[in-house]
Amino acid sequence: MSNKVNNPMKVITGPDTRWSYANVHEPKSINGGTPKYSVSLIIPKSDAKTVAKIQAAIEAAYKEGESKLKGNGRTVPALSVLKTPLRDGDTERPDDEAYADCYFINANSAAAPGIVDADRQPIIDRSEVYSGVYGRASINFYAFNSNGNKGIACGLNNLQKIKDGEPLGGKSRAEDDFETEDENDFLS
Repeated sequence: MSNKVNNPMKVITGPDTRWSYANVHEPKSINGGTPKYSVSLIIPKSDAKTVAKIQAAIEAAYKEGESKLKGNGRTVPALSVLKTPLRDGDTERPDDEAYADCYFINANSAAAPGIVDADRQPIIDRSEVYSGVYGRASINFYAFNSNGNKGIACGLNNLQKIKDGEPLGGKSRAEDDFETEDENDFLS
């Protein structure tokens, strides 16, 4: 029996979401900031259901965070002028074919995400999770107002790997490099 609390700011992406820049095993510091776990979620524009859920969650985070966004100002800035996490891969990453015809969201967390396989079993082998795999992500949206920056950010909760994909970032996996049965040229 599932006792899910309906949180309008939480989204589970579709299974065709691809993970890139997957720093999900060790937190990394960006520009000297607090080390965080992070992943760039590449969402096909054709996954209209996930895109609509994300847009609704961003709206909910905006409404929930109006007082934070207002800060010391007299009015709440319009959502259209704020930084939001759903970005267009065609315009922001035109030279990266992995982002073609896709949106992307950078999600991060101070806590390590739970990572499971398609059968919801924990993935222990770190090599199973890399930039390029496909899977679902549990993410949440929230308003922020710090150091003059205001907007909606995306938190990373958990990840579910659905299937392998071509590794991104140019690095091949050892399993793929050595899968050949042809050992004749080994000593040449």
